[in-house]
Amino acid sequence: MKYAGVLPILRSSRERLMEEWGLAEVLEYKSENAASAVTKLDIEIEDIISKKLSAVFPDIPFVGEEAGGDRNAQRFWLMDPIDGTAHYIRGLPLCTSMLALIENGQVVFGAVYDFVRDNMYFAEKGEGAFCDDVRIAVSSRPLKSAYVGFETHYEDSDDLGYFNKLRSRTTVVRTITAGWELAMVAAGKLDGRVCYHPYGEDYDYAPGTLLVSEAGGVVANTGKITFDYRNLDFIAANPVIFDELTSGPDALFPIA
Repeated sequence: MKYAGVLPILRSSRERLMEEWGLAEVLEYKSENAASAVTKLDIEIEDIISKKLSAVFPDIPFVGEEAGGDRNAQRFWLMDPIDGTAHYIRGLPLCTSMLALIENGQVVFGAVYDFVRDNMYFAEKGEGAFCDDVRIAVSSRPLKSAYVGFETHYEDSDDLGYFNKLRSRTTVVRTITAGWELAMVAAGKLDGRVCYHPYGEDYDYAPGTLLVSEAGGVVANTGKITFDYRNLDFIAANPVIFDELTSGPDALFPIA
């Protein structure tokens, strides 16, 4: 794989992350929501990884959740240093570090690092998806037997309506951690994830969506058959569930 050298760079953050797991203090909240917490580790890890990437790939600029960067570049790294910071603070195992490489508006590399378990989920476009050295694949479960993640603004009545419709047809999982859920979809442990007016940003979803598509899943923006990572409304699921959600008279998200 062309970008295999990125994996040890991302993995090098584990020792520091585990030192503060369950102990880190909140520096600030980006909103009134507890899940918007920021710790010094969010800033520190992003800075460390960006410098290490720059040393190996000096021609690729960096965009991070905390420090920002130039999203207009033709090619750039996109990072969420700790996805699930609120879980990280509490010592819960549903937090990851995530990194994607964007080229010409496409996600061509993605990694979701479960640093608590030391499991590295990664994919390069056209090369398949892996957990460490093992190739992974999405499940084949239908909607009625599935676990499906769903992220939306539940306080909005229309969005809540979609949640209730989905909940009537399947088991809905809500961990508040997009990276971990998308990695689990790619590994066949969860069966799909729907983002409909979600809370997150591009760095929350870009790495994991590539994992799902390279693991044999279908990733598309709602109402479409194509996917643009900058459009945050999307379905990432095994082919069976994608078809159930988008086709036929009972489709929740029909393709236009």
